[in-house]
Amino acid sequence: MHLARFPALFLGRLAGFLSRTLGVGGGTTLPGVVAQFLDPGLVSTLCARLERGVILLTGTNGKTTTARMLALMLREAGWSPIHNRAGANLMEGVATTFLYASDLRGRPRGDSGLFEMDEAHFPRAVALCRPRLVLLHNLFRDQLDRYGEVDTVAGRWGQALRTLPTTSTVLLNADDPAVADLGQNLAARVLYYGLDAPTLGRPAPDHVADARYCRRCGAPYAYAPAYYGHIGLYRCLSCGHARPQPDILLTVTGTEEDGRLQGRLRTPAGEGDFLSPLPGLYNAYNALAAIAAALALGLDLKACLDSLSHFRAAFGRLERIPADKREILLALIKNPVGVGQVLQMLTLAGRPLSCLILINDRIADGTDVSWLWDADFEALAGRTASIVVSGTRARDMAVRLKYAGVSGDIRVEEDLEQALETALSRTPPGATLHVLPTYTAMLEVRALLARRGYTTPFWED
Repeated sequence: MHLARFPALFLGRLAGFLSRTLGVGGGTTLPGVVAQFLDPGLVSTLCARLERGVILLTGTNGKTTTARMLALMLREAGWSPIHNRAGANLMEGVATTFLYASDLRGRPRGDSGLFEMDEAHFPRAVALCRPRLVLLHNLFRDQLDRYGEVDTVAGRWGQALRTLPTTSTVLLNADDPAVADLGQNLAARVLYYGLDAPTLGRPAPDHVADARYCRRCGAPYAYAPAYYGHIGLYRCLSCGHARPQPDILLTVTGTEEDGRLQGRLRTPAGEGDFLSPLPGLYNAYNALAAIAAALALGLDLKACLDSLSHFRAAFGRLERIPADKREILLALIKNPVGVGQVLQMLTLAGRPLSCLILINDRIADGTDVSWLWDADFEALAGRTASIVVSGTRARDMAVRLKYAGVSGDIRVEEDLEQALETALSRTPPGATLHVLPTYTAMLEVRALLARRGYTTPFWED
């Protein structure tokens, strides 16, 4: 054992224990900071000891849900994945995950690694982990102050992918032109997954589309159809560049009353009937990506579909929490495309919504909140029973709702606890309070709900 490894593992764990005991955090990142400072080679060494290798997953939206779906499939197939389940997706979070899943001699208690990665940290993760499988889910405008424009992120991803050997597999969303184009000229095996749902799309991408021009010649893409953002069945009428044929294809055949999509999966391993475990088109994509990754790893298609039937939503991602004879639906929002998809799903039933919207501008949220003006909050106009807003940018959110045409009493509550109390009191018994937070606000409101005994801390989920 490397001499630095024991103190790194021991003191990293101690930092996590103190963080939770003193109530200063969930201990999902600080232990990894300590451990990597003491032993910079820790993650690379532990990854190399995993018998079944490492799976890396990144994308703007859906990382946590997709990774949890895949983790469930792996466990039910007999794998023992080490998974950053709490969603700490920087390299420090991966190191922390290893700390809790290894003994003090540096022997991992698992046969594989499954790590969702922050978009900016993904290239470093590729270099340190040497993954067996990489899944790139989607790429949208998000936290421009941290990441830069979509093309900048895509360029960095592409550089990382070109370092992968022939023994690695790269799995790409065929319906996202910014992602699909990264499959060109790689040594690694490349597979694509995609969706066919002509009745659910529109003739052209909406105003939040980020990759609407041909990656080859610069002419506008034509869509038949566009699903959301720049996701869809695209083709350049100038040079002929088009969406690649998916190896794993989901054909949507219908929609349940609660918004879950039905369909038929066609894969190299055979065909099967599909039912998304969560409502919304974007969650059908999450499930499709998880199945595609599982199949790329050699899992059985029927077993994967069976696993989806008892999947439970990740914390903060359409999570339902009973509270005071009411239900709280917690749905993370963090960029224009994500807001659009969440609101489309929530307004599907046509009933007036009781909402608590929590907008923070901390580092993990993105300090630039101009994205609020690109998001389709107009979808709430005429569809709300009550709205309370809170967070560090509560007043910006209230102004945005006014411009979106949302009428009625929009209550601004600076204090989070008072905001939750007010929102619950304005929600009738038996009804649902829809809580829409940015990332740090989601952690804060969930911690508040845990203190009240409504749920467990996110790191125990």
